[in-house]
Amino acid sequence: MPAERTAIVADGLVKEYRGRGRRPAVRALDGLSFTVPTGRVFGLLGPNGAGKSTTTKILTTLSRPTSGRAAVAGHDVSTAPGDVRAAIGYVSQGTGTDPNLTATENLEIAARMRGLSGADARARSARLLAEFGLADATRRPVRTYSGGMRRRLDVAAALVHRPQVLFLDEPTTGLDPEARAAMWAEIRRLAGEEALTVVLTTHYMEEADRLADELLLVNRGRAVAQGTPEQLKAALHGDAVRVTLVEPDPVAVRRAIAHIPGLRDVLVETSGVDGLLVARTDDAASAVGAVIAALDGAGIRYGQVAASHPTLDDVYLHFVGHTFGDAAASALTEGVAA
Repeated sequence: MPAERTAIVADGLVKEYRGRGRRPAVRALDGLSFTVPTGRVFGLLGPNGAGKSTTTKILTTLSRPTSGRAAVAGHDVSTAPGDVRAAIGYVSQGTGTDPNLTATENLEIAARMRGLSGADARARSARLLAEFGLADATRRPVRTYSGGMRRRLDVAAALVHRPQVLFLDEPTTGLDPEARAAMWAEIRRLAGEEALTVVLTTHYMEEADRLADELLLVNRGRAVAQGTPEQLKAALHGDAVRVTLVEPDPVAVRRAIAHIPGLRDVLVETSGVDGLLVARTDDAASAVGAVIAALDGAGIRYGQVAASHPTLDDVYLHFVGHTFGDAAASALTEGVAA
């Protein structure tokens, strides 16, 4: 059996931003290392400020590491940036196409800028527009497109030169559920049929779970967990208990449930007038009843109570200390890995 090829190698990446005035220097990456096999959808997860954007900038040659090394498609990002750029496609959060041009015009210009001849640019553009379901709207200015259509065109523009690695930064942000599902299907098709390596950053846990073959969770510039979605979820033994709280007092909540046996990794988040209690347990059926009784006994108001098998949000909670959906929330944690 042939050895698995590697599309990306990051080895001990450090990135420091110099402080200005009295501001101290910021270490955005702190010895980050990982590899990405060829032909995989690789997800980068982490809170704001964790180092995801810095990592992507280094891998796409938009920034240089302070130390460490990285290679993309076999090319060193520091010593051969031109070769890296020729081998990658990049789709940022903002649109990269001209709204006043048609889809065909946008793609043909992108193809010519990437060195394709006029004939090849026309052929490649026509094929991509058909593959991305935009063939019927090629004569319309892009400003008339829906959000989902524009996003598909952004991805198509990044593929005109047949890159080996495609970087997607929050590709479905702002899309409605139907457009998001269409984009998911397109990403899976690209990875499967085109043998393209896709590096995906996302704030949607469902997206990461459904699309990524492998995930890397980054926090404070370091890799804290890596594996397939199923491997990461299986590493968390037991179930999660979640309780929505109304005008919570975190100290009172934690005091109320402190006596419940088998409850661990307890977290109480507050956001405005609402809050969330999350804990892990090996016996969800017993724990749910005990938590409800404890909250009732303490006069603490709550809403929905649920128990579930481990999810990616639970993985994120375990390693980062707060849920993915509220990264800026004030959180009190206990027994959570740093």
